[in-house]
Amino acid sequence: MANLFPKWSNNVPRNVIIALSIVVLSIISGMTYYLTPKYSDVGYQPIQPVAFDHSLHVGQLGIDCRYCHTFVDRSSFSNIPDAATCMNCHNQVLADAPALAPIRESVASGDPVKWVKIHTMPDYVYFNHAVHVNRGVSCVECHGKVNEMPVVFRDKSLTMQFCLDCHRNPQNALRPLDKVYDLDWKAESPEAQRKMGEKFVHDWKVNPPVSCSGCHR
Repeated sequence: MANLFPKWSNNVPRNVIIALSIVVLSIISGMTYYLTPKYSDVGYQPIQPVAFDHSLHVGQLGIDCRYCHTFVDRSSFSNIPDAATCMNCHNQVLADAPALAPIRESVASGDPVKWVKIHTMPDYVYFNHAVHVNRGVSCVECHGKVNEMPVVFRDKSLTMQFCLDCHRNPQNALRPLDKVYDLDWKAESPEAQRKMGEKFVHDWKVNPPVSCSGCHR
């Protein structure tokens, strides 16, 4: 009697199990990697190679965000300042402080200081800083009151839901362009914010994407 199924069909169950195992392991690996504190935890506060007090530099001294993060309004990413930027001030202020030894060594060797990233987006997420800050979205919306942080930590979840809530209701986050880097500024009331935000949405033609392709490219 002829076989009803070809010989290769004997391998189908095994191949299906292998394929499912690969899929399951990929999902588990992805979740394990991207659900670590580095990516998901509000309050994530790693130890940095040099203690940098934002509450002093920004909150008390009034240094603008763009002095250190020079590309934030012109690039898709917010750059970390090089050691030479630090030494623009510290060649006069606390120039020989032991705490600044890694900065001085970096300037001398040309090797960058190994800062630990706090606000890290997964590889499959596209985010453009310039687009947001040039349309009235302040740093504080995603990073919190950095000007009050002696040690920077992750203040917002930065989850997909967090982003979608803002994209669906941009009027709640928009502010005058000259107040984007003023982390203490806010509208007089929620109603004033809504009216102002709706005007900016109309005048600036703000239409944030809410489809998958908007952020997953």
